[in-house]
Amino acid sequence: MSADDTADGEPGTDGAETDDASRDVREKIEEEADKAIEQFDEGVVDLLSWILETETRARIYIHLRQHPDSTSDEIAEGTGLYPSTVREALAALHEDGTVTRGKRQSEGAGNNPYEYSAIPPSDLVAEAVDDVQGQLNAVFNLDRYLDGSDETDDEPVTINVTEEDESS
Repeated sequence: MSADDTADGEPGTDGAETDDASRDVREKIEEEADKAIEQFDEGVVDLLSWILETETRARIYIHLRQHPDSTSDEIAEGTGLYPSTVREALAALHEDGTVTRGKRQSEGAGNNPYEYSAIPPSDLVAEAVDDVQGQLNAVFNLDRYLDGSDETDDEPVTINVTEEDESS
């Protein structure tokens, strides 16, 4: 057997074709994984956009969950959004109670910017559930309101949200 022969007896292959093939397979797997992650990320952004009313707010919320205690400039840089857009959205998110705001502590003199953090997703979901429950109850009680009846029965829709232990 010559040095150019492979272990299976095929002359002229030195393993480079096998390396190229496995590299191609690896690249295809990585591409598919990247697509899956991108689709998952876009799905999360879409869901949060519905809950938070805009995609801008959703992207800011995600950034703050990944990087708590960020300034508006850091958020703008991290999300690629315009600083003025970030400041406007942060003001609305803070007013809604979705983000918290505090002065950044620094040792030097000068202007200490606000730093922001997002509330936990479980709190965000609880607020959304309360809104959906109220809207569903309004629909279920529509006939009562249209008939002019002022009867106040128990609300027909109740949505309970519980946080599952991480150990489960």
